[in-house]
Amino acid sequence: MKKVALVTGGTRGIGLGIAQSLARTGYDLVLCGTRASEAVADAIAQVEGCGAEVLYVRANIADRVARHDLIEAVKARFRRLNLLANNAGIAPRTRTDILEATEESFDEVLGTNLRGPYFLTQTVANWMIEQRQADPAFWGCVVNISSISADVASVNRGEYCISKAGVAMATKLWAARLGEFGIPVFEVRPGIIRTDLTSGVAAKYSRLLSEGLTIQPRWGTPEDVGQAVAALARGDFSYSSGSIFMVDGGLAVQRL
Repeated sequence: MKKVALVTGGTRGIGLGIAQSLARTGYDLVLCGTRASEAVADAIAQVEGCGAEVLYVRANIADRVARHDLIEAVKARFRRLNLLANNAGIAPRTRTDILEATEESFDEVLGTNLRGPYFLTQTVANWMIEQRQADPAFWGCVVNISSISADVASVNRGEYCISKAGVAMATKLWAARLGEFGIPVFEVRPGIIRTDLTSGVAAKYSRLLSEGLTIQPRWGTPEDVGQAVAALARGDFSYSSGSIFMVDGGLAVQRL
């Protein structure tokens, strides 16, 4: 029986790269997003083309009822869940200096990027514990997709940085709590990845990359992140719960 993974925000950008890599690794997929089914049909077809059975659920993870309905849909279709990839995230609608940023923007970004995945993990973790207790051979895993912004300050999008720093701590908390059940929790921390989320600042980042911002002088891709998640999904790092896996081309390496 194939393992099942839930990838939030799994129909575009990094999430789609993760979904495709997991499909090639042998997982069936549940993808959730906020777009209508017709709008994600091509993405679903791409993942199915990688060999996976795919269920798409339209759900805003910032909403408690939507999170509940999402998990109920997974249970109804597959009756099991082995991996949760908390990938869904949003940037501020407007990049604003923290001296002028609004509480409304702060609440919106943290609702999707931090509160949503934190409580989705709570629900999934309890279900994974039940599955483990029912079957000692059950294998479960949680992967949080954060960002170099968890550690690199950008004063024109403070709410985003704070949300990702929170995800980093949430990873440690859930790793510590789920250790006794043999459920590892990891953080994958992407750097500058070419997606629709970075399209508005593509010229800026291309210039910085050409000037040596990273050790590897290129944009990262969703496939780069997907390959990291797939390695975790295969159990390649079975003694590394709570660890951070950098996918940033060496951006975080301090150099003189």
